Amino acid sequence: MKRTRATGWIFSTALFFLAQGARAQTVTIPVETRNNALVFQADANRNVGIVYMGARLQDKNEYALATGMYKQTSDYSGVANAAYATSGTRNLFEPALSVTHVDGNNSLDLQYVRHESKQLDNNTSLLSIYLKDPVYNFEVTLFCKSWFNEDVTEQWSEIKHNEKGKVTLHKYASAGLYLKASSYWLRQYHGDWAREMQPEEAKLTHGIKTVDSKLGTRANLFQPSVFMVSLDKPATEDEGTVLYGALEWSGNFRVDLELDNRDNLRIMAGINNYASPYTLQPGEVFTTPAFLSVLSTKGKGAASRQLHNWARNYKILDGKGTRLTLLNNWEATYFDFNENKLKELLKDTRKLGVDLFLLDDGWFANKYPRNNDNAGLGDWGENKKKLPNGIATLVQEAQQNQVKFGIWVEPEMVNPKSELYEQHPDWVVKQVSRPEHYFRNQLVLDLSNPAVQDFVFGVVDNLFTKNPALAYIKWDCNAVIYNAHAAKLGNQSHFYVQYVQGLYNVLKRLRAKYPTVPMMLCSGGGGRVDYAALQYFTEFWPSDNTDPLERIFMQWEYSYFYPSVSMSAHVTDWGKQPIKFRTDVAMMGKLGFDIVVSHLKEKDLQFCQEALKTYESLKPVIWQGDQYRLQSPADHDVASLLYLNEARSRGVVFNYLVNNRYEAGSVLPIRLKGLDAKKRYTLKEVNVFPGTSSGIDSSKSYSGEFLMTVGFNPDVKQGRNSVVIEIKAVD
Repeated sequence: MKRTRATGWIFSTALFFLAQGARAQTVTIPVETRNNALVFQADANRNVGIVYMGARLQDKNEYALATGMYKQTSDYSGVANAAYATSGTRNLFEPALSVTHVDGNNSLDLQYVRHESKQLDNNTSLLSIYLKDPVYNFEVTLFCKSWFNEDVTEQWSEIKHNEKGKVTLHKYASAGLYLKASSYWLRQYHGDWAREMQPEEAKLTHGIKTVDSKLGTRANLFQPSVFMVSLDKPATEDEGTVLYGALEWSGNFRVDLELDNRDNLRIMAGINNYASPYTLQPGEVFTTPAFLSVLSTKGKGAASRQLHNWARNYKILDGKGTRLTLLNNWEATYFDFNENKLKELLKDTRKLGVDLFLLDDGWFANKYPRNNDNAGLGDWGENKKKLPNGIATLVQEAQQNQVKFGIWVEPEMVNPKSELYEQHPDWVVKQVSRPEHYFRNQLVLDLSNPAVQDFVFGVVDNLFTKNPALAYIKWDCNAVIYNAHAAKLGNQSHFYVQYVQGLYNVLKRLRAKYPTVPMMLCSGGGGRVDYAALQYFTEFWPSDNTDPLERIFMQWEYSYFYPSVSMSAHVTDWGKQPIKFRTDVAMMGKLGFDIVVSHLKEKDLQFCQEALKTYESLKPVIWQGDQYRLQSPADHDVASLLYLNEARSRGVVFNYLVNNRYEAGSVLPIRLKGLDAKKRYTLKEVNVFPGTSSGIDSSKSYSGEFLMTVGFNPDVKQGRNSVVIEIKAVD
């Protein structure tokens, strides 16, 4: 047989693996955090599997003994617990990676070569596991980054090859997990506009449960990419073993949860391979997004607090910093405003007592004025009729009123009725030969095109160049992708992936030039939030539904995965509740207002002004404190939630009546959590409406033990449907 360069590589690689095989032995690779362990193992045949995921053991040697304690059906393949399952060889279940090689072969067998661990700092470690196919010049590196104190891990992979041509990746998940328990309970979410984060929980049955999105943008609109899996029984706030999972990716995602014939659960998460086979050139590295997970053996509350700490310290932009309270003009004016009307609103901003005025949609476009959502999107020049002196005059007016100025943009989108659409039809995502189909009367710009990336960057950059004092950006994204086609993209199957990569390129450029400017991540509500995007944004908009009763339920579910410092919550005219109820609910996140200040009654305005002062005092606890969910709105007449500082010396409890049936209220005391049992605490009602008094005696003190064992009754009832209590330790 004539020996080619390719066969020479195969021959030399085969010799390498034979030599390795002669001395192969089991290699156990634990990733340990303060409370947990994820343990990989390379067996004698160099198959890398997951042999343990659970509470950390004191003796590391015992991890290798765990699988022997399970007397289950034989693993026919020998790779059922694969850390990164492949297709075309022995794997009998859903693969993480599926490829077609240059010669048309569809098989892949990734075998252990070596691993290395690095201590990145005193809290963060990085494990790299190197895998290689013994037949094809194809390699994968598995990464597992762990944060010791927070019990959080991120997993991702790097895929590359040096074959003599293009290799096609048909599926390319970020990572896989392998769990053993008697049963598994999935808590997932669904929704639509104004109905985000609706929870469902069910026992997983045999086969595959897939949670995914094919929307391209606003990827979380119907199904968010976050989930929980409880082991053995549904976890509660304080009991049970539960795994949180989240993919850090702002486009199409896919999570497969497969219960196999041995009653073990395989979880794989990554970019959705729907309509996206990816062609990989020789030497090119494809890096998957990170899959985030946190495991708790003490219930859902402990998992969320660990995740919140990690997010504030390591992921969310300026997660330990402050935020700006604001007044938004949207519900006061919608598209109908002019310079004089906005100047009056700027005076109201100062009068109310917030930090910033936010100018929303409708300030731009001239040939096709942005007077409704049918036109103008993409034409980012100030509308000369509405704003004859431009944005600069409003920024100056804000400074004169001693407030800051922010502005709304939606730079990824375009209306067909716009100059941009007329001038650059090849920048628009659409099928040329098919009728256009619109979402909110708009289409999506092709961010896989570098010229479009430059344009989108320029939209924001130009605003800052012309207005250096601009202090805030609300970045919206209202459309999904129909008729996916990119005019300038050679391989259309790369579009969904390269769109998101293009978005990140723009955001990286903006943050390199404007590293500290606060930006809100909005997507017609909560249609896009994830931890990849939150690296570039200080906060996100959970929903356009600002009815405070609805928001209690939504923010409750969001709070499992995202801390309050990242969650924008505005007081609006949605709902039938009084201004106190609306303000109290919004104070659980990053407070803002979207109301007509001049229409407020005297006492309502006085209440808002005083509440803002109270919020200024309490926001360090709300934003940076530990969150304890005391009573769920889904299961009780009264919803109750506590924020507590690290020293356990100060906290705030929000209590809301969520059931209007006869005599509904806080009949029983509400048990607090997280306090120091030996300390004594006073409880004082705050946000008391002008002209009313509180029945809570703030001069009394209670032991932490009493408040956590017996509890405290905030006396929530009809006519007293929102009660906020500040807790302070007695010196």
